[in-house]
Amino acid sequence: MFSDDEIRATILFKLYKRGNWGGSHTAFENMKKGFKEGELGKGGLNRVDKIAKELMRSGLIVQKPTHYGLQVSLNPRQNETIIAIMKKYFPEV
Repeated sequence: MFSDDEIRATILFKLYKRGNWGGSHTAFENMKKGFKEGELGKGGLNRVDKIAKELMRSGLIVQKPTHYGLQVSLNPRQNETIIAIMKKYFPEV
C-alpha cells in the first residue's frame, strides 16, 4: 500500500517525466492514471484526488481552468522543492 508521501512523489514524477512545467499542461484526470486501486488502500483513487488538490493548494502544482476541464502543470518557481520531494522515492531524478 502506498503512503501519502509516495503518492505525492509519484504524481510529481509523472508530471516531471511528461515535461509539464509551467506552460505545458495535462488534464487533471491524467494524474490518476497508472495507480491501481488495490495498491492505494482505503479511499482508492479518491486519495489521489485529495493529495493532488493538496499539491495545488501548496503551490507545487499550478492549475489552468479551460472550457474542456482543469489542466495542471508543475510550478517552475518551486522546482527545487519538487525535485527534493521526488528524490526521496525516485533517486534517478
